[in-house]
Amino acid sequence: MKKYSYIIIDDDAESSLKTKTVAEGFSELTFVASASNGQQGLTLILQHQPSLVFLEIDSKNTSGDLSLSFISELYRYLSVLPKIIVTTLKKELAYDAIQYGVFDYLLKPVLETDLLKTILKLDKIALEARFLKRADDYSTAAIPFIKRTTNTEKPLVICIKSYGDYRYLNASEISYFQADNNSTDIYLNSGEMVTAFKTLKYFENVLSYPFFRIHNSYIINRNYVARIHSGNSVCYIKNSSKKIPFSKTYKSNVDLIIANFSEGNYLEV
Repeated sequence: MKKYSYIIIDDDAESSLKTKTVAEGFSELTFVASASNGQQGLTLILQHQPSLVFLEIDSKNTSGDLSLSFISELYRYLSVLPKIIVTTLKKELAYDAIQYGVFDYLLKPVLETDLLKTILKLDKIALEARFLKRADDYSTAAIPFIKRTTNTEKPLVICIKSYGDYRYLNASEISYFQADNNSTDIYLNSGEMVTAFKTLKYFENVLSYPFFRIHNSYIINRNYVARIHSGNSVCYIKNSSKKIPFSKTYKSNVDLIIANFSEGNYLEV
């Protein structure tokens, strides 16, 4: 689970406290400090380099120097800015905030549901970046087990090599991976199973989206998820009677899958 440090910049002490209280409900978020004006906020950001900044842009006190121009000030000192999450009472400032490239725009008082969506977006970006890095790291690796191509448009082919026997699998046809001691059983959409003499952890480290680890014993292909039952903590796989459990440790990955579905051509009834 990725951790995000954050700073709150808000001239309303009560509002700042409410934001902090909601944020404390998420173990991913780590409070660093708060500021009541732009100068204090700038100093704290430069000192602590937080992942996130909750920023009020419609200050009650005009001398507090809290506005979208604060973001421009950050560019004078930082080449990479923290993710800016605007927290304010006014909806009509959202368009201007978008022009400044803010990561998110939350209306005050900040709600737990809205903050959860923000964290899921952060996790998704972090996960995709991690997978891309791993793809780059392994594309030139000496391990012949998985061959990644530099052309990302080509589908991934997994080669199961054993004593001169080369078995080629299209990753897009894999429904899920199941750990079996120091080997891994790979289940295809056709119902066939192939065993690879690598651990599930190995696959977790080299595979990218749409594969998600959801349990100590399972990695699933998001494209073959037919149903997620949160109450029973199980995922159902298309064209299979298999019910795959997910654990609390990997619940954030299940949340990412749910969020990913909702971002497509999606209708919830």
